Amino acid sequence: MTPIVFSDKIKEQIKKTANQKLSAELNYSDVSLSFFHHFPSLTLTLNDLNLNGSAPYTNQKFITAKEVSFGINVASLLFSKEVKIDQIYLSDSFINVKVNPKGEANYNIYKSTSQQEKSNDTTDTALKLDRIEILNSKIIYDDQSTKVHFDALGFNYLGKGDLNKAVFDLYSKAKIEKLNIVYDGEPYLMNKKIDADLITKVNINSLSFYFQQNNLKINQLLVDFKGKFDFLKDGYNMDFVIKSDNSDLYDVFTAFPPKYITWLSKTELKGKTNLLFTLKGNYIASQNIAPNLNLDVKIDNGFVNYDKSAFPVSNLNLEVKTTVPSLDPDLLIVDTKNLSLNINKDYLKSKFYIKGANTPDINGDFKTKIDLDKLSKALGIPGITLKGALTGDIKTNGKFDQKNRLFPTTKGLIELNNGYIKTPYYPNPITNIRVKTTIDNEKGTFDDLKVKLKPAQFTFEGKPVFVSADLSNFDDLNYDVKAKGELNVKKIYKVFSQKGLDLDGFIKADLTLKGKQSDATKGNYSKLNNKGTLELRNIGIASEYLPKKFIIKEGIFKINQDKMSFNNFLAAYGQSDFKMNGYLQNVFNYATNTGILKGSFTVSARYINVDEFMSTTNTNTSTTKNPVPQTETKPGTTHQTGVIIIPANLNLQLMANAQKVYFDKLNLQNAKGNLSMKSGKLTMRNTGFNLIGCNVSMNGNYQATTPQKASFDYAINASDFDIKRAYNEIEVFRKMASSAEKAQGIVSLDYKLKGRLSGNMEPVYPSLAGGGTLSVKDVKIRGLKMFNAVSKETSSESMKNPDVSKVNIKTTIKNNIMTVERFKFKFAGFRPRIEGTTSLDGKLNLKMRLGLPPLGIFGIPLTVTGTQNNPKVKVGRNTEDLEETQDTE
Repeated sequence: MTPIVFSDKIKEQIKKTANQKLSAELNYSDVSLSFFHHFPSLTLTLNDLNLNGSAPYTNQKFITAKEVSFGINVASLLFSKEVKIDQIYLSDSFINVKVNPKGEANYNIYKSTSQQEKSNDTTDTALKLDRIEILNSKIIYDDQSTKVHFDALGFNYLGKGDLNKAVFDLYSKAKIEKLNIVYDGEPYLMNKKIDADLITKVNINSLSFYFQQNNLKINQLLVDFKGKFDFLKDGYNMDFVIKSDNSDLYDVFTAFPPKYITWLSKTELKGKTNLLFTLKGNYIASQNIAPNLNLDVKIDNGFVNYDKSAFPVSNLNLEVKTTVPSLDPDLLIVDTKNLSLNINKDYLKSKFYIKGANTPDINGDFKTKIDLDKLSKALGIPGITLKGALTGDIKTNGKFDQKNRLFPTTKGLIELNNGYIKTPYYPNPITNIRVKTTIDNEKGTFDDLKVKLKPAQFTFEGKPVFVSADLSNFDDLNYDVKAKGELNVKKIYKVFSQKGLDLDGFIKADLTLKGKQSDATKGNYSKLNNKGTLELRNIGIASEYLPKKFIIKEGIFKINQDKMSFNNFLAAYGQSDFKMNGYLQNVFNYATNTGILKGSFTVSARYINVDEFMSTTNTNTSTTKNPVPQTETKPGTTHQTGVIIIPANLNLQLMANAQKVYFDKLNLQNAKGNLSMKSGKLTMRNTGFNLIGCNVSMNGNYQATTPQKASFDYAINASDFDIKRAYNEIEVFRKMASSAEKAQGIVSLDYKLKGRLSGNMEPVYPSLAGGGTLSVKDVKIRGLKMFNAVSKETSSESMKNPDVSKVNIKTTIKNNIMTVERFKFKFAGFRPRIEGTTSLDGKLNLKMRLGLPPLGIFGIPLTVTGTQNNPKVKVGRNTEDLEETQDTE
């Protein structure tokens, strides 16, 4: 009888408590009260519970559960006004925590109470929990502001705590069958089993957690976890200390990602490790505030033997301290006091200190004499076969700063003999690798840097390649380079294949390059000794400036001093084909990003699609990477066309001709002209082409200022083109001269114009400025609304469709307004005179005098306003100025 007697009282109390304590929507399908769910406790069970999150996730589920049961203290029902809930059970629940990029979370559902509210609180439900149990549940935490994501699958929890207090201790035992931790899209822990014994102090009002005693077991690795975690209004405050002292090296590797577990099953590991990880400070994404991170790792007397190798790694020692203040890479410090190992008498000894990422301070010492085959087998490096005797001795100390031309003081040698490398990406190895490199820099500057590569050689697919180089003074590079051999770029690339990239082609070289960079720059070519040939076939060239690959089908470079000549080079880009002859100069400086590529050549083509050269910008609208299927967010991508970008480090003269050119829906025939590219600017001189049967000549300049903006100016002369064909075949003509839809006849154009282009290579009308003359002859105007309106206003039927024999119309353009100078024409005895302004978006403000037959001495003054599609004609002289649109850039 007890469940029936008290069920209404308990149900009412649940609703009352939920409304007082929660700011989120709570729903459930049914409520039952029974001794049998968790006998002998009396339990109230909410079936199919759904609890939504706080703003901005009020319409999304925060917690769902098949059952949520509350254990009721029976004595409180019989003898007290309070309903004491002392047990909570969740089964088959899903807790889905979300935080957006601004740091706004869905878990802020608990209403905070003021001190006054606490003193007046009459809530008579106590939450002193002797048992909190979660069975077979799932937790997903996805924080887009910190890029942290984790999943706890098969989550089982047992705990107790007095939740009725503002501050209480929560005693917990937790087991997780699979734990996944992902940071910035990269998995760090996957499918790890967790066993935890925890004591956590919780402050409900401030949402603060203090981890007093936390013993974790990640697979076989024992970890001590202490710290504090406070939820702030717009972020977190963290003070985490995670450490594992004197652990077995083997146990550490059981906590590594799954791919290492296979390796571990075949590997004998010995040694002791100490791990310390700390994360302290505020994380407030909106204010770019981040905590300090420290990671210390130490391995003593390690031993590694993969698959019972005859030459195991012994005396493996590592001591490294990593610090990232405010999670800022520029403040990064990596202090590796020791990294050493032995394989019998072979050894590797090193230590290094790095401070900063962009202009790092470096202090390093590296010594080795080791057989790579033995090392590879002892460590079980997956998929790669390495061989060769490696010797190295390098010391370096100082700052690397390319802008200020600083390079650490360095002295050392690296030598590899009888080298061999084979990867799973290609069936054949690179063999007979021999490299001997010395590096020397005493002053700590680029001008004192000396690098010698004598010799370097290898054999691939039966073809030997030889290279030697002697380089010094990297501020004014003094070089002596020899290269000879054949290289299949596609096949050798497959040896080092990388997803998302592809290279192709064949290179055959026989080169001798010797000289000084400044002599090439100043034109002292007699002091250079550059000669040889470089044969290319099917080479794909990818550039940040071009969305497609430029492919050299075949060609031979002949190198003589600073000039690289090429004859009958055949190339392709998308649908376009090219045949090139000419020369390039300053190639060496250009290739090393220290000079401008100069040259002069002719280019001929059967077809060029200019639109394919436009840069593209992909905007990823995804805010998080998440490889976990349960909460995977598919990234949204928007595609935006960009302007054509002329690289700034080019100074080229081109004499070009093409049978057909396609550009922005225009089909040009027999295009030819002289083009130059210098300092990112394209200049056209005596450029001509045939468009819709009309010969067009043009001079102009073009320069991209950003990937989405370009400036231009040009002078164009087009003789006798057909208005009807222009309207039908040229889209930009239809936009700028929509009134020509029903016109017929021949016109000529002599015009100068400058302005800007948008990211879609379309003119920005308010930026256009210029002027010129449109010459009209033998034009028939049919159905033009402006003349229809004039005809109606003057009661003159012949004004509807005037025929114009010859007239010159001079106009200027500025601030989206075209100003039409006064012009006259005559037809059917009438002598109209027109002047005024029109806007490029079709608005009219014209003054017109309609001279009457026979001589036009007497006339009717008219004004034409409105738009081209809806002109308004009135008798009189009063007009209204059109509003100019100023260019905003």
